[in-house]
Amino acid sequence: MKIAIGCDEAGVRLRDILKAFAEEKGHELTDFGVKEGESVLYPLIAEDIAKAVASGDYERGIILCGTGIGMAITANKVPGIRATVAHDVFSAERSIKSNNCQIITMGERVIGAESAKTVLNAWLESTFDGGNSLPKVDKMIEIDEKYRSQR
Repeated sequence: MKIAIGCDEAGVRLRDILKAFAEEKGHELTDFGVKEGESVLYPLIAEDIAKAVASGDYERGIILCGTGIGMAITANKVPGIRATVAHDVFSAERSIKSNNCQIITMGERVIGAESAKTVLNAWLESTFDGGNSLPKVDKMIEIDEKYRSQR
């Protein structure tokens, strides 16, 4: 899978760990994040990754910061994106299986590295099969398009 990954200064260590983990699993990652010692306004990273995923250049995105919250909020501002914060396996799986989220965010200050690997693995292995969730995701897309056209 082709994945965009990035972080602000609060997520550098977790980004490095998860990037290596996903690459070991055979995924191709492009890093949009900062290097150790650099600082950035995190919405810029979230926007860059969300735009890259929305364009179709990447199948999914992973964004790391202190909590994951602001990154998810920002990524969801980009039309066509469904991003979620997930710090547990069930939420990560359901974000794909029920909501077809393309972006996961996590916070280095919230989750440990080993737990983050487990959560990320569940998210990467999950697929959206539609089923009973398809009309709900279709409605999300319809609402997104309605407000996109009003901008």
